[in-house]
Amino acid sequence: MALHRVLQSEQYEVVALLTTINGHFKRVSMHGVREELVDAQAASIGLPLEKMFVSERSTNEEYGERMREILLRYKARGVEHVVFGDIFLADLRAWREANLAQVGMQAIFPLWREDTTQLVNEFHALGFRAVICCANDAYLGEQHAGAELDATCVRGLPAGVDPCGENGEYHSFVFAGPIFKAPIPIVVGEKIYRPLEETHPGVDAATLGDAAARPVTRGFWFCDLVEGGAPSA
Repeated sequence: MALHRVLQSEQYEVVALLTTINGHFKRVSMHGVREELVDAQAASIGLPLEKMFVSERSTNEEYGERMREILLRYKARGVEHVVFGDIFLADLRAWREANLAQVGMQAIFPLWREDTTQLVNEFHALGFRAVICCANDAYLGEQHAGAELDATCVRGLPAGVDPCGENGEYHSFVFAGPIFKAPIPIVVGEKIYRPLEETHPGVDAATLGDAAARPVTRGFWFCDLVEGGAPSA
């Protein structure tokens, strides 16, 4: 949706997509999506894909160093802005803005402070389709991993779960929509549970949110998505 908004505005020239790949697992960090599926996304959208590879148990320091290298490379090409899809997490926005300021760049937040229920309704109305690839067990269960994020799924989310998953309740993979030349055919594969110590080494559950106000995260359910077959119906 953030990319769609920027393209529709015609205020900026989008030169590339950027994502973080775990070099050991060949998957998108935290989402668990296979690298080849992100390649398929970029090919269908028609934009170059910049991959930032991190190690198997990457640290914040490694992430910051790799990101700085990439941003400085694009700045040398004349790029001045980076687009993010954040909606309402003020601390995350401030962190992104501070990091960009260190390299003399600015952030754009096309979806900032929008009503998330209206936003997900617009997502569906525009013809976007997505599947939940990672579910936080503090909010969702095994049955949510691999579910298509359609209107029925959103209505059935437990009370307190943000419709857009903005608090980290879930992550998703978008496989169809107005920015794609054609839908990406995917097959929903194996579901795997990974405890917090495997996905966030050295991170205490309380640091993923206000422990007094939010359920405690013990781990995440991942759904392996494989390219092939007909697009999910």
